[in-house]
Amino acid sequence: MKKALITGITGQDGAYLSKLLLEKGYKVYGTFRRVSTPNFWRLQTLDVYSKIHLIPADLVDMGSLLEALKVSDPDEVYNLGASSYVSTSFEEAVENAEITGLAVTKFLEAILHQNSDLKFYQASSSEMFGNNKFRTQNEETPFLPTSPYAVSKLYAHWITNIYRKSYNMFACCGILFNHESPIRGLEFVSRKITNGVAQISLGLKNELVLGNLKAKRDWGFAGEYMTAVHKMMQQDKPSDFVISTGESHSVSEFAKEAFDIVGLDWKKYVKSDKKFFRPLELDHLRGNAKSATKHLKWKPKITFKKLVKMMVDTELKRWNDFLDGKTFPWDAPLYPDQSKLITRLSRKK
Repeated sequence: MKKALITGITGQDGAYLSKLLLEKGYKVYGTFRRVSTPNFWRLQTLDVYSKIHLIPADLVDMGSLLEALKVSDPDEVYNLGASSYVSTSFEEAVENAEITGLAVTKFLEAILHQNSDLKFYQASSSEMFGNNKFRTQNEETPFLPTSPYAVSKLYAHWITNIYRKSYNMFACCGILFNHESPIRGLEFVSRKITNGVAQISLGLKNELVLGNLKAKRDWGFAGEYMTAVHKMMQQDKPSDFVISTGESHSVSEFAKEAFDIVGLDWKKYVKSDKKFFRPLELDHLRGNAKSATKHLKWKPKITFKKLVKMMVDTELKRWNDFLDGKTFPWDAPLYPDQSKLITRLSRKK
């Protein structure tokens, strides 16, 4: 039986990857940060919480990483843990650099000294491409990061490549473009839209405030992207791959599609507030995953329209169940009103 260690197992990708690996017969271990309020709802939603082995650890604490490796003795390590919300990285740039960037060096060092034969996956990001001049981005496209998060991810990406080449480690990076799902965090615009649409359609709120409506992203389904990640780790030689759909849609297109599902005119409910803009905006991302198609035999099946509908339908069911008094793992009722947050941009008003 293969064993896998996943950092960031309580996040969207960690939950979907756990489910996939369990279905493939793996013994799955996952690290999580101890906090005053546990955050296991995604694992419970996918019915994998009771089937995995949880290890408390902190990515910036090398001792806890060594302990996690010792306890799990994995064949494969998937480093999905990071401070993943881009806008927050402007507010907490130093912490982001330590958790998302420098921690990867500590992890690679721990692996190098404990078991350099295992396979290591680093979750890179399309954010690293930034506002480059290319219409689509692939593995050869130059990087031009536009946020502290993207810079941290780029450091992690390059240090993984350096360890691969320097120490002959099986270390690969997946440059994943935006990937969404019904268990995406509510701070991300995709879920913010679908959750807001469900509330508005049920009369629970009357407006949806977003940031840059013109920003375009390449949106895919997270569950499918984890299949690509696993395929990367089954190759004979490690390599980096772009994972994307090859299509880009604006935030306003996403909102329109979501409101169309419930029969409402998005323009009547959506407002744009510069408070939710980034200090340095990233205008357009669109991936070219031809290499993944060729070498991994991977192609996305869930279209943009199917993704949005999946998310809206799930939100509607959740809110209806909630209003009926049913209990289930979910985050929305506990999520704070973001308009109350004081950010650098809101202080400029």
